[in-house]
Amino acid sequence: MAGTSHGHTPAAWTGVMIAFIGFCISGAFMVLANPLGFWAGLVVVVLGGVVGMAMKAAGMGAPKTTHRDLAEVIAASKTTVKV
Repeated sequence: MAGTSHGHTPAAWTGVMIAFIGFCISGAFMVLANPLGFWAGLVVVVLGGVVGMAMKAAGMGAPKTTHRDLAEVIAASKTTVKV
């Protein structure tokens, strides 16, 4: 849907960036054959999800849409202006 802010919030960006860093750590240690570093990277990936959810709970995420809001958006998209 055009005009939504899905994923364009500080909570989403922070969570994804932390998870990406953890993924890179895990990948590097997998190539280096170091299981401890691999699992540490996966812990960082999970930490990214936790941080993202915590930031969303703190109000830095997108507001949750209700069924009524969605119905209003659909109704507004169906209206046309004739000139």
